[in-house]
Amino acid sequence: MGVEVSRLSNGLTVATETLPQVESVALGVWVKSGARNEREDEHGMAHLLEHMAFKGTNKRSAWKIASEIEDVGGEINAATSVETTSFYARVLRDDVPLAIDILSDILTDSRFDEHELEREQHVILQEIGAAHDTPDDIVFDRFTETAFRHQTIGRSILGTPETVKSFTSKQLHDFMERQYGAERMVVVAAGAIKHDEFVREVERNLGSFRTKAESALPQYAHYVGGDYRENRDLMDAQIVLGFEGRAYHVRDFYASQVLSMILGGGMSSRLFQEVREKRGLCYSVYAFHWGFSDTGIFGIHAATGQSDIAELVPVIVSELQKAGDAILQEELNRARAQYRAGLVMSAESSASRASQIARQLLLFGRPIGMDELVERLSNLTVERLTDLSGRLFSTKPTVTAVGPVGTLAPYEAIRDALPTSGITARRLAV
Repeated sequence: MGVEVSRLSNGLTVATETLPQVESVALGVWVKSGARNEREDEHGMAHLLEHMAFKGTNKRSAWKIASEIEDVGGEINAATSVETTSFYARVLRDDVPLAIDILSDILTDSRFDEHELEREQHVILQEIGAAHDTPDDIVFDRFTETAFRHQTIGRSILGTPETVKSFTSKQLHDFMERQYGAERMVVVAAGAIKHDEFVREVERNLGSFRTKAESALPQYAHYVGGDYRENRDLMDAQIVLGFEGRAYHVRDFYASQVLSMILGGGMSSRLFQEVREKRGLCYSVYAFHWGFSDTGIFGIHAATGQSDIAELVPVIVSELQKAGDAILQEELNRARAQYRAGLVMSAESSASRASQIARQLLLFGRPIGMDELVERLSNLTVERLTDLSGRLFSTKPTVTAVGPVGTLAPYEAIRDALPTSGITARRLAV
């Protein structure tokens, strides 16, 4: 049947996909407002708001929210990302009205009780402390901060102890009123669902939700790049090397996704085979590409011991140089198969499908069918990927490292060893 989409009179988009093989429904509300929508004095507020979502409304206590959904065997949760916040549940088909009612109650009538707020602030302070004590977490926080220096898109989603402790109940209410408007929200369900019935339930609960958010959209992101190193007395070192990536909307987005799989998307990838299998220079290495609405970032993460750092980075840089010279057809075929398999497997999960549909609606204003995605993959060529590699890895690099990183090559040496348009790269000495 595919994805069905309706729009309520207040601008709220409602979408469903019926999956005949399941008896449950994954549903939620996705808001186009995340960490990058915060003002300078609101760093961490979107995440705190997510935590406070289940701490009580004017008609339900925190206990009541949890017990009502679990009395019917359901699950409920929320999540914050750089650009979105989501509130979602999974229930059996007969309990969809209850789930919609609870999610709507949270969005329209949360109390943000001061005592609950104080407790949750303490919980987030513990979360911040735990992240700081986890090198493979902190290295990625420093990575985005360095890549997008002094911009909200690069800040940690968690916030800082100082900002999180300063927030009040009124600020949370004000933030939600400014950021949450029906035109920036989608309600999606996937599974054992009937579209018309779902739309009626959403209309009944959220049909009068305010139409527009008052706040302006975040400023356009600007990739900066640079170097960050934090020497710590640890057993291993966490290293991330990154470059300016591609936004969701641009032509090279899917090519960048596939390139990341060829370089470091599995055990057959170039980096895994060369760095880990042949040379044993690290215990973990992979490539990734993160797309945002107006920018992106491509990166390689490696975790290794102190004695292998000096050799590891030159080998990674060498593999990036080779990618700019040639991509093999068999590599492209393998990466396409991996990507397509991932799409098919995610389509078998109602929660994954609901999230994917919501993301597409927020980014593109429409759901993108499997056939269209597969066609985009089919149009990729080795020549296009080779050309993309040369352009991608000639942007200013971002280097972040945490651990015993004293033997890591200087930033300038890493930068000069990378291919630059019109300039022959220098060999990075081991």
